[in-house]
Amino acid sequence: MLEDDGRDYRWIAPSLFDLQVNGFGGVDFQSPTISIEELTGAVVALQERGCGGVLVTLITDDWTSMLAKLERLMAFRESCPRLRQFILGWHLEGPFLSSLEGFRGAHPAAMMRDPDPDIIPSIMRITGKVPVLMTIAPERRGAVSMIKEAVEQDIRVSLGHSAASAAELRAAIDAGARGITHFGNGCPQLWERHDNWFWSVSDCLDLYVGLIPDGIHLPGPVFRGMHRMLKDRHQVYYTSDAMSAAGAGCGRFSLAGHLLEVGEDQVVRQPGQPNFAGSALSPLDGVLRASAMLGGDWRDAWNRFSRVPAVFMGIDWEITEGRAVNFCAIDVPDTGTPEHVEFFYCDSDL
Repeated sequence: MLEDDGRDYRWIAPSLFDLQVNGFGGVDFQSPTISIEELTGAVVALQERGCGGVLVTLITDDWTSMLAKLERLMAFRESCPRLRQFILGWHLEGPFLSSLEGFRGAHPAAMMRDPDPDIIPSIMRITGKVPVLMTIAPERRGAVSMIKEAVEQDIRVSLGHSAASAAELRAAIDAGARGITHFGNGCPQLWERHDNWFWSVSDCLDLYVGLIPDGIHLPGPVFRGMHRMLKDRHQVYYTSDAMSAAGAGCGRFSLAGHLLEVGEDQVVRQPGQPNFAGSALSPLDGVLRASAMLGGDWRDAWNRFSRVPAVFMGIDWEITEGRAVNFCAIDVPDTGTPEHVEFFYCDSDL
């Protein structure tokens, strides 16, 4: 606490850290022609909302095209100190996912492929020592071998968009997978009654389980129930799963070449389709919505959108004496809800 003027409190906290950002502020990170100016503009827009770091996420596409996009974005990152500070790594959400309807979500089925450990060097050639998170469906042929190789190369593996059985999930965890991508989403309306993703993940221990706290992907009662079920068995973290519409209002936007529509309800959909396709959520709004749905202390929600995902990725995100860090200053009035958040940027490489 920095000051107390009798009306509100001023806190400092590590800035927010989002493991899954597909785009922001009208900028689609999936675009093969994205410019460094567009990328920097999206970064500034995120920082204005209290976010100090992300994993830029690339979703399912032709593998050669995904690598080309990754290489382009990596070159931008390496050329700009501000981007190096902010883009803390990469999240490859695909193409090693289930191609089944419902499980694949908005990912194109035709682009899905089986995991192959022999492609890990092609990722490492581009990313070097910059952290990488991969989402894999563990039931796909070759998944266990790829997970083992990825972990050996210090790539974090999360599981999602999956129709895996309990045995297939367990095999992936035994191979080194440690996360669950946006739990409760990327799944069909109807599941097998007992051996399904929901119960299987709940039965495991010591995973980092991501939730989208927008109140849309997981309505309030579901969001609260998941916390009660998961928090004593797993580390729950939050992610926005934001796409280009986030921070840009209503209208039509692109995501990997697909036209998406955002209405007044802030739901992102393919026009005329019922399923969600990413979110229009900013990390800061995610903190506020999570604390409102849970009726708890905003600091717990902040932690789940800051320190917890950083620990999962092995990134030091703490404010410590003598260390140059980005941070947020937060005004909290008598309502107990953050009213003003200001991001402070450290103008040097961390």
